[in-house]
Amino acid sequence: MAALAEFARRLRTSYPGRQIPDFDPWDGGVEARVLFLLETPGGRAVDSGFVSRNNPDESAKNFFELNMKAGIPRQLTVIWNAVPWYIGTGTKIRAASKDDVYEGRPPLLELLALLARLEVVVFVGRAAEHAGDWLMRERSELMYFSCPHPSPQNLNTVPANRQKILQVLHKVAERLAVSCDAP
Repeated sequence: MAALAEFARRLRTSYPGRQIPDFDPWDGGVEARVLFLLETPGGRAVDSGFVSRNNPDESAKNFFELNMKAGIPRQLTVIWNAVPWYIGTGTKIRAASKDDVYEGRPPLLELLALLARLEVVVFVGRAAEHAGDWLMRERSELMYFSCPHPSPQNLNTVPANRQKILQVLHKVAERLAVSCDAP
């Protein structure tokens, strides 16, 4: 985890004035085999100082519960954002634009270089998918999945989204089991 903490510190130095939380120390760090790529840190991540499924908000809670149901060991994962800094006003976050995601490309590529065991990237939500086209070209050896964002609004207005997320997480869990069994 030390390398990821240093990476986040360097980002804060390179992008002064931007609020960039740390990685969750309970996740897998540089040994992670799965990167869950979300949109941008929310206010709770900024408040806690961590991009974490343990943050006190409903999206984090939903994501935590869905990962538990899928049986994905947390130590095999890391969570980050296509836009690694908060893009809200302090009282309300705004949706990430394609320009925001484009600006987040260099940090994301730097992060991927640190994740030596990475096998799978899951784009969580539509905004994170904006990173997909170029990322799949840059790192074609990785396996990619997309799923809806686990926000309460997204899951409550379209109840089928919960099942869609769970289906993707089951595929990720299967991939991890297959690669663990490989010689």
